[in-house]
Amino acid sequence: MKIKRLNLYQRLRDFRIPPTVLDNIFSEEKDANILEVAFKSLINDGFKEDEAAKEISKMIFKELDLTPDQLLEDEK
Repeated sequence: MKIKRLNLYQRLRDFRIPPTVLDNIFSEEKDANILEVAFKSLINDGFKEDEAAKEISKMIFKELDLTPDQLLEDEK
């Protein structure tokens, strides 16, 4: 995995995106590229890296129709 992708992967993990979801996204080149472009765009728009990762994580949760609290309950 490229360093930039690993950095993005870890930042998204910090915002509670499950590893299985990230593994699925990053295993598909097209999906990984979309995330990288979105991350770079947010950075270029003035977001800090953590802020950009937070915004992307919100989009992922919205797309999956989940909340971070639901994931914690599912793991129990």
